[in-house]
Amino acid sequence: MSNFRNSSKKASKVTRRVNSLPLRTRILIVCEGMKTEPNYFRSFRVNARIEIEPASGNTLSLVRRAEELAEGDTFDQIWCVFDRDSFPPGNFNNAIFAARAKGFRVAYTNEAFELWYMLHFNYHTSALSRTQYEPILTRNLGRKYRKNDSTMYTTLKSMQQAAITNAEGLISYYGVKHNPEVDNPSTTVHELVIELNKFLIP
Repeated sequence: MSNFRNSSKKASKVTRRVNSLPLRTRILIVCEGMKTEPNYFRSFRVNARIEIEPASGNTLSLVRRAEELAEGDTFDQIWCVFDRDSFPPGNFNNAIFAARAKGFRVAYTNEAFELWYMLHFNYHTSALSRTQYEPILTRNLGRKYRKNDSTMYTTLKSMQQAAITNAEGLISYYGVKHNPEVDNPSTTVHELVIELNKFLIP
C-alpha cells in the first residue's frame, strides 16, 4: 500500500524485513460497499500493494473493522470509504472523527459513491438523493448505468481530472463550516484517487 505514514501507531506499526528488494507501499482500503467501490479501486494499475476489504454494516463498524485489520499488521496508509446514505446523521460524522483519531484517512460521500462518478461530467451543488443518481448517470454515459459496473474506472478515466477539480470545488463551496453529514453533495473520494495516482504504472 502507500508511503504515507499514519499518525496512529496502531496504523503505522512498521517492521520492514531486511532483504535485497525494497518492500512496496501497502495501502489498505476498507469499503462500506461490497462491489461498487472495490470494483472501482481495484481497477487502478499501481506499483503498490492495494488491499481492499469490503465491510458491510454501519459506518462506525467499518472503522472498527479497519482497526482490527491494522492490529499487528503493517500498512503505510489506511483508508475508510463510506457513504452518508441512510445511516443516522450522527453516525456519519462520528465515523469520520473516529477514523481520523486512529490515523486513518477517510474517503466519504454524501450521499452515495455514485456522486464521484457524476462529478466526472458536471459540477453539482444541488442536494440529490441516491435515487436520482442512476438516471443522471445513464444520461451522461449514454447507456444504462448499472450499480457494481466493473468498467467505470476505465470509462471515466479520461475525465478524472475534471472530477477531482469538481470535488475540490464542492469542499471549498461549503467553506470552513463544512459539515460532512449535512452538506449534500460532498465527497473526499478524490483525495484517495489522488493518492493512488501517485503509484500509477505508466
